[in-house]
Amino acid sequence: MTHRPHRLPTGLALAGLLAAAGPAAILTAATLEIHNRAISLQYDQETKSFSLADGPTGRPFLTEGRIEGDARVRGSRIEVTGPDGVTTLELRGDEPFLFLTRSLRNTGPEPRDVRQHTLAEFNLDLGRPAGELRTLGTAGLTTPDQNPGSYLFLTCADPATRRGVVAGWLTEDRGSGVLFSKVRDGRVSFEARIDHGHLLLPPHSTTPLETLVVGCFADARLGEERYADLIKQHYHIRLRPQPPVYCTWYSEKHGQAGDEKSTLELARFAARELSPYGFGCVQIDDEWQDSPKFNGPRRGFDRVRPDGPYAHGIAPVAEEVSRLGLTFGLWWLPFGRNYQDPEYQDRQDWFVKRADGKPFDTSWGGTCLDLTHPEVQAQLARIAKLYRSWGVKYYKMDGLWTGTASEQIYVNDGYKEDHLGNNRPFHDPRVSNIESYRNGLKLLRRAAGDDVFFSGCCVAQNMRELTAIGLVDSMRIGPDYNADGQGIRTGPLRGSRLYFLNGRVWWNDPDPAKLGASDAKSSADDAATGAASLDQARLGASWVAIAGQFFLASDWLPDLPPERLDIMKRCIPAHQATVRPVDCFDTPLPRIWLLEAAPHQVLGLYNWDKSAGTIACDAARAGLDGAKTYHAFDFWERRPLPDFKGAFSYDLRGQSCRVIAVRPSEGHPVIVSTSRHVTQGVMDLSDEEWKRGTLSATSRVVGGDPYEVRIAGMHGWRATSVRAPHDVAIKLLPAGEGWQRLVIESTTSRPVKWSMECRGQ
Repeated sequence: MTHRPHRLPTGLALAGLLAAAGPAAILTAATLEIHNRAISLQYDQETKSFSLADGPTGRPFLTEGRIEGDARVRGSRIEVTGPDGVTTLELRGDEPFLFLTRSLRNTGPEPRDVRQHTLAEFNLDLGRPAGELRTLGTAGLTTPDQNPGSYLFLTCADPATRRGVVAGWLTEDRGSGVLFSKVRDGRVSFEARIDHGHLLLPPHSTTPLETLVVGCFADARLGEERYADLIKQHYHIRLRPQPPVYCTWYSEKHGQAGDEKSTLELARFAARELSPYGFGCVQIDDEWQDSPKFNGPRRGFDRVRPDGPYAHGIAPVAEEVSRLGLTFGLWWLPFGRNYQDPEYQDRQDWFVKRADGKPFDTSWGGTCLDLTHPEVQAQLARIAKLYRSWGVKYYKMDGLWTGTASEQIYVNDGYKEDHLGNNRPFHDPRVSNIESYRNGLKLLRRAAGDDVFFSGCCVAQNMRELTAIGLVDSMRIGPDYNADGQGIRTGPLRGSRLYFLNGRVWWNDPDPAKLGASDAKSSADDAATGAASLDQARLGASWVAIAGQFFLASDWLPDLPPERLDIMKRCIPAHQATVRPVDCFDTPLPRIWLLEAAPHQVLGLYNWDKSAGTIACDAARAGLDGAKTYHAFDFWERRPLPDFKGAFSYDLRGQSCRVIAVRPSEGHPVIVSTSRHVTQGVMDLSDEEWKRGTLSATSRVVGGDPYEVRIAGMHGWRATSVRAPHDVAIKLLPAGEGWQRLVIESTTSRPVKWSMECRGQ
């Protein structure tokens, strides 16, 4: 690192300076600057403000980020010492983000209680009028002046180009980070604030706060993904594999918690019919537990109802489910009890107290437990260990917001006042509301063990639950199915705007894909009853499958017609491929998704409207090569579509989808689609090779399920023979124009190496 007097570089001069590897610093009388290959940070000592510019071009994207104090360069960061502490603006390696944090100082002789703290405010410069930009956050897609505030992150982008600024909280250890946007003098402005509830600063001490990252990207989707990767790295997140799950709650038969007989019937059916396709878990829901009701569910989470559906206990059911090769899951609400319950009359000190001294009772969630109280901690650990001793390996944990001592504000997307901090100090006053919540989740993990899957539920009750990052494997990212009146759109609305968290921070759980049939193709009552037409069932399940999010079913599976059960078979398990919404900055609920796992590409097209419509897109805009000709195959229609080049356009019925595998023409036969899974080769195909007139591959087939391969590029070629192991049946089907199909049948689930010999015509 060298420091030398220098005039503030601009344009090409700045771009040349940034060619050097790693962060570097430049000093002038009025300006401090550090930069790496991706980003340039400048601090103006006269105006007490910082700005950011794109490294390669010198193009500014953030201006007037005011931070009062005396600044100096220390290696790869600028430190600004102000009246309330030291603010650090840091570049790390060649990361395309500024890392911004503050160490808050208490110089007085008394403890200081910090309810919330604004870290920074700054203007954005994307070279477009504010009215042409859009903000995307937890509240969805809005104009910058209409965004109510977003938890965790906020993106501002130009929909026409996707260029945008991504701002997000890297850490949420003791505070809940929120971001607000507004328009001032025609410019978009962001405010980054941390809500702590209570954060106690001891006398004469300095306390580090949460870290914000800000960066600008040619495609803001990639910026959001990189941001989620940073969270994953920071918290060393290692997600447990997501199992496709059956939840008893919504079932039209044996709903809520089900019962011993029905749960075992369901498990045996699923093990027989669905396990070969990847099904993994049976989870029972609310109403298995004992105790009276006062406000919300029963709270006796360490015992079953003696007159209830599992009078013989949970353990025998869990044991049988496990014997079938499935995971057993159990619902509970760990952080809330009821102060009115006679069981807790002599334990009132277990509960958080409001500022007025009354128990912190919340709607449905009950009374918030003081998670810093040793006796509360002991009970939580005992129950978590108890479930594990019963054979439970999937914990669905509801009402998690109660761990933060805040209100339920269901349905919550954008920022809403939840009175975080409207409580007296905890048993341990040194612990903030958010830290208490996170410590509670850590305690449960230690008690339950590393082999238990933690399913969080749900951020729509209060978005503070987002601060569980790094501590749960999946998170319900929306309300109960249709609780917002959106029907089949409820889960996809939230799962789309948070798609980049999925598979990085946790698995997004959009609540169940509805498979149950309705009597009519379209019914006004379908959304309320959970019934779905065949098109609607395929729409919801296909979206979950292509987006790679958490697949949950809650229809009574043994009664599903074969074509409905087949939807589930084709949509589980989840893939690990790259997938993005194409039009996430154009519409609140994206209609086009592209999945990529070379050489496979799949377009998921979704018409969420009740009326028929057309979905069209420029190929390059969608992420394809605009100069290439593509073969296409429609999965649910089971038919090839005309080749396209440069753009595509498809008609869709109301509330329906089309899942279309596409493959560039290569002048010889190529595999475009398979029948096993809606991703059409991503999950089941490997080792594809074209060599000297022979096409070969390995297919992972399910025993007893005819497996079809759809091959395009047959113009000028004729299939002459097919080969496979002697104990596998393989045959060619009559070919269509330019296409060839072959079918593989095996009595066992296994990888099958096959080949098709072709002769030029």
